[in-house]
Amino acid sequence: MSFPVYVNIGIASLHPHVVFDILAYATGFWLLLRGVRTRGDVVDARTRRLVSVAALIGGVVGSHLLFAFEDIATLRLIAADPVRVLQGKTIVGGLIGGLLAVEFVKARRGVTVATGDLLVLPLAIGIAIGRIGCFLTGLDDGTSGIATGLPWGVDFGDGIPRHPTQLYEIAFLVVLLIVAMRLASHAPNGDAFKLFLLGYLSFRVLGDFIKPATRVAGMSILQWTCLAVIAYYLPHVPRLLTEVRRG
Repeated sequence: MSFPVYVNIGIASLHPHVVFDILAYATGFWLLLRGVRTRGDVVDARTRRLVSVAALIGGVVGSHLLFAFEDIATLRLIAADPVRVLQGKTIVGGLIGGLLAVEFVKARRGVTVATGDLLVLPLAIGIAIGRIGCFLTGLDDGTSGIATGLPWGVDFGDGIPRHPTQLYEIAFLVVLLIVAMRLASHAPNGDAFKLFLLGYLSFRVLGDFIKPATRVAGMSILQWTCLAVIAYYLPHVPRLLTEVRRG
């Protein structure tokens, strides 16, 4: 297989990131609307619109900001050419930025009810679809792992078998989604999203040890960011584990 793997649609040959990013956003949005119709909404229509806009803006800003600060080399390039910040993004930054923006809007409007459970399915499926595009892009995407001697190592074009970390993430998301959806069927509203967020960020902390990155005190900036959010939600962990065992 030669990377990147372009997707041929008619006479057009499209970059895999373009195809799977569009597919990820479209699928995620459709699943969100379907969830609102089938499960009902927990807030009024105006608040839902404000929360959705906040999540979108916060997600976009957060994804680019964390990308900018992910390592010193990237930060220096962006300092010399600020437009570069628009050329990269991180899922973790998007999740955290969207979360902060939504919580800010909810606090301003006095909304105390949890709103995250409806996002679990769209986020998990959307991220998984997006990671297919990352895998098919190859080394240029920057998400592949370090060299490995394991039989499933993938040569992304430089002659070195590497951990297919994108495929690891997809497999983990499937398992995490199953557990989170089972939890959502009986646990208090909001617990499924907390479990999803904690699970995904924990995976990224561990998974990024087998990715090339600039380390600060043994971990990347992205890993430290994930740990900070995990620490914030740590008081919920015993209750979430109890609910998971009960389910």
